[in-house]
Amino acid sequence: MTAIPAIATVIPAAGVGKRMQADKPKQYLQLCGLTVLEQTLHRLKQVPALQQFYLALSPDDPYFPALPLANDPKIQRLNGGAERANSVLNALLQIDAQQYPWVLVHDAARPAVRVSDIELLIQSCIQQGQGGILATPVRDTMKRGSDTVQHTVDRAGLWHAYTPQLFPTAQLKDALQQALAQGVAITDEASAMEWAGLPVLLVQGHADNIKITQAEDLALAAFYLEHSV
Repeated sequence: MTAIPAIATVIPAAGVGKRMQADKPKQYLQLCGLTVLEQTLHRLKQVPALQQFYLALSPDDPYFPALPLANDPKIQRLNGGAERANSVLNALLQIDAQQYPWVLVHDAARPAVRVSDIELLIQSCIQQGQGGILATPVRDTMKRGSDTVQHTVDRAGLWHAYTPQLFPTAQLKDALQQALAQGVAITDEASAMEWAGLPVLLVQGHADNIKITQAEDLALAAFYLEHSV
């Protein structure tokens, strides 16, 4: 079996929650007795390979210091950027690629990710020596349009992209730096690697790895937290 090196984890959370119509960012909303952020980190910290966590927050975030997580020596807070890609790059600039040759990036608002899926992603990428993402095949009929349907999109080969996403640290840093310098729109880490011409594995995970974007997602996430591992 391929040895798994120590992996750094980046959690971009700056500005998360603007559309929730809540009095605080969604990573600080309550979910099963803890904040969303605490639930997410609880899952991640169950994976032995994940050794150090870099949490990209808004510089004026007043909520994190009140959490017990703020005193965890394995969690390093840093300033997030204007966009997700900037936040991730800010973290990568502080990570020693020799100490942590691989970096895993996970959304703060995906607290129901399964530990087994994270471990499968890590094992798959390390064994094949290339980065990858958790994803699930599209099951529904896909339509393109705005107010009305323009046409039906063939769903064959389409996947829902999730996080975590795992890549070689140096490669991801270079890809993000170059893409941002050229004004490329980067929606996730995989898109930066794709733009750089680097391969990205699709590792099938579970569809319960939802991202909390609307208020009703909290109830669904609570259900999944209670019924998945």
